[in-house]
Amino acid sequence: MPESPAAVGAPPRTGTPPAPRRIALARLRDFALVPGIIAIAVVGQLVNPVFLQYDNVINILQTMSEIALLVLAQTMVLVVGKMDLSLESTFGLAPGVAAWLTVGGGHSLGLLPSWTAVPVVLAVGVVVGALNALLIVRFGLSGFVVTLGMLIVLRGLLTGISGGQTFFGLPDSMLYLGTTLWAGIPASIWICVLLFAGGIVLLGYTRFGRSLYAIGGNEDAAKAAGIRTDRIVWIVLIGASVLAALGGLLLSGRLASVAAAQGNGYIFTVFAAAVIGGVSLNGGRGTLFGAFTGILLLYMIQNVLTLAGVPAQWIGALNGAIILIALVMSRITSGKRQT
Repeated sequence: MPESPAAVGAPPRTGTPPAPRRIALARLRDFALVPGIIAIAVVGQLVNPVFLQYDNVINILQTMSEIALLVLAQTMVLVVGKMDLSLESTFGLAPGVAAWLTVGGGHSLGLLPSWTAVPVVLAVGVVVGALNALLIVRFGLSGFVVTLGMLIVLRGLLTGISGGQTFFGLPDSMLYLGTTLWAGIPASIWICVLLFAGGIVLLGYTRFGRSLYAIGGNEDAAKAAGIRTDRIVWIVLIGASVLAALGGLLLSGRLASVAAAQGNGYIFTVFAAAVIGGVSLNGGRGTLFGAFTGILLLYMIQNVLTLAGVPAQWIGALNGAIILIALVMSRITSGKRQT
């Protein structure tokens, strides 16, 4: 019996949509928060005409850029299927140790020349990340418990070396990135945007990035596919801690000080921004663009509340409520269950 013309050369029928369509839909989900960002911009302008003025926009982006590096770090850790609660303490301890070792007087030792401050900050990030990786990867301990313990240890170390006081008189090398302008825009904004852009390329368009998603989705299957899972998790955990240290350096440079409580409580905002941006706490799903829109939305909302004259003591509660609303809206617009 001859085949019908429609059957000749027709592709086999399957129950799944073509891959390009799936990729297109995944890309569209990255923009789930963009309508919310536009809406907040409109509301902010109606609340106070200052909102969209250049100085205020720059202020939002600069204050956001420091904690955004924590969001970048945590997103990469979550994608690979791990969790790092200690990032907020690294954010404070790394510049604190640098100030302790390079600034003379008070509780500071002043043992090292001022030019070593930035390398010390980054070195502390490497050491903390390596310790986390050693305990999580080498000894097979729970990432949640390990980094929770590390958070407490690092917070105690910062309090100890500072005597509970704030470090002042930071060397110029620590102030530079937090105060200088590149092409009329704060350097911290440039650094944040460039690191996110690099991270987006790394996760979305390289073999290393695909390996992160594979490990986060199913680590055993990733191992069976020949992916060196342990090495990659080591790299991610160390890289995340270095990013946290850099974020702390940006904040310390802008404020020209390192407080004994620097970074405390930031981890809640970091997780909120990542989850709102579509990053799964179970690993293997999420994008850096989504995480970036998450932290941008939160900081825009906070700025609108401040311009609206909302008392500071109420902003925390309102932020929490808004995070829950944003999660619901993100769930509706993305069509994906958040886990």
